Amino acid sequence: MADASSGTDERLKFIQTELVEVKKKVPEIPDTRLIAAVVDLIKVEIKKTDHKQVNITCLFPMKYPHEPLVVELGSKTLAFKLLMGLMSVCEAETKKLLGKPQVVHMMNFINTFLDENPLCVCSEEIAFIKKNLLTPEDDIKLKQKSSQIVLKFRQQNYFMNIVVNVPETYPLKQITVEITEHNLPEFLKVNFQAQSIEIARRCVQPPLRKKPKDPPFVPKASIRPVCEYLIRDCLKRYPLESCPLCKKQILPADPTELNREVGIERVYCGHLFHFTCLDKYMKTPPFGASKFCPLDKKQIFHQKWQVSAHVMEQRWAHKQAKDRELEEVVDFLE
Repeated sequence: MADASSGTDERLKFIQTELVEVKKKVPEIPDTRLIAAVVDLIKVEIKKTDHKQVNITCLFPMKYPHEPLVVELGSKTLAFKLLMGLMSVCEAETKKLLGKPQVVHMMNFINTFLDENPLCVCSEEIAFIKKNLLTPEDDIKLKQKSSQIVLKFRQQNYFMNIVVNVPETYPLKQITVEITEHNLPEFLKVNFQAQSIEIARRCVQPPLRKKPKDPPFVPKASIRPVCEYLIRDCLKRYPLESCPLCKKQILPADPTELNREVGIERVYCGHLFHFTCLDKYMKTPPFGASKFCPLDKKQIFHQKWQVSAHVMEQRWAHKQAKDRELEEVVDFLE
């Protein structure tokens, strides 16, 4: 009994001495707030940004400091899976400090982790991309020092490489995306780049014209929607599509043949057409008020075919008349 009592007193004395150190040094750690420091537990909050913050609870086990400090993490913004992984790392770190004070070291360790891993704020989105958007032949790399996500993905013989720059205050501020390499038609790359910027903007900026019944605007994460668009809706989609009119593959199987193939046009609804197919479709009857995409029945908008149906009918009639005149001349010569 005396040994047990002596051990308890020694543990209590050790903890009390460490609490003095905790109260002095923890508030000096950047972005760290000491909430409670008593024999039963220690509570600390580390807040880097509104979305990069963690609450830490430390408990002293019965044989402390000869047992690892129990570290529990919580956050309203960081992913649960990330916190579970960080707690496992913390447990391994505390085992290196048996017999020594552990609290201040762990606060510094977690603080440094948040500084050196800025992409922790988007860990759920990264996990979604890996699981749902990429295939084994694709690649993703995280550059924590520069806060970048580098993605390389392909479909058949076509590929696209992008760099996603994640700002410090993400997700309140939109990401920027750069298409660094690709072998698609250049006009598609320009369109993809512009659309990805617009998708990211809409995630963080309220609409210019708010509808009366719309709820208050709340910024949302922009990495997932942008990557879904570029990977699933662009690169993974177009090499497999056929022209809605001639039903032939819209992109050549060999990307090096792009310049020798029939021109390609993209209409407002997002579908691709061979230029000659679309030109014939737009310039032949029936005209009506407008022309519609055969796939989704949406009206076709394109700067190359902006004339009215009336003008189209006149041009068609003129062409038919010319063709008849030519046929008459051929018949006469025969």
